[in-house]
Formats: sequence, C-alpha cells, structure tokens
Amino acid sequence: MNKKYINNLNNEEKAIMMNAETESPFSGEYNDFFVEGIYVCKACNVQLFESSSKFNSGCGWPSFDDAIEGTVFTRRDASLGRIRLEILCVNCEGHLGHVFEGEQYTSKNTRYCVNSLSLKFIPKS
Repeated sequence: MNKKYINNLNNEEKAIMMNAETESPFSGEYNDFFVEGIYVCKACNVQLFESSSKFNSGCGWPSFDDAIEGTVFTRRDASLGRIRLEILCVNCEGHLGHVFEGEQYTSKNTRYCVNSLSLKFIPKS
C-alpha cells in the first residue's frame, strides 16, 4: 500500500488494507447495508463500487458483482493454502478483499468479496 495514505486509517483498517488481514464475517458495517450511493476506498477516496452492483451473497462480507472500471486490480494470493485473486485499489494499492468467479450468484457470475473496513459509503444525493 502506498504509505502516504496510512494516516487516514485506524489500526484495524491498517491491518486489513496494508497487511491483507480480514475482518470477521458478519461484523462489517456494510454487510447487510443496501442504500443507494457509491463505495469509495477508505484510504484514498477513489470510487470503487456502485450500490447497484451490491448483492446479498450471505457470505458475511459486502459483495459486489462488478467494480467501477479501472478502479481495482487483482493479484494472485496463495495464502491459506489455496489460490485466490486479491483485489486492491488501483490508486493506493490498499487491500480490499478477494474476487471469486463461477459461483452463480448473479448473471455476471463474479463476487467481489470486500472488507467493510476497506470502504467508505457516500449516499446518493
């Protein structure tokens, strides 16, 4: 993560966004949150996900079937003894969560599984 953004984060947020830790399932502010607006990166405020792409996957973390184009990138994550795709903010390179494909939750067949502590919500005005 780009260190110039760490002062914007508390210790829990730093653990997730800098060290790729994960908040406990069903504990995040945005897990069961469905209000119209936009989700931005907690560290640098880049717009990441629109509320229209959010869905209830039942997994315990906020789930989106699409990111705003050009706002996230992925890299291979071999932690926990399996291969996953980590998602990171394109601007600050903060850890957001992981993306999964082929689960059949939505027609896009993609689930961006994101830590609430990596996000900030801005309601539609």
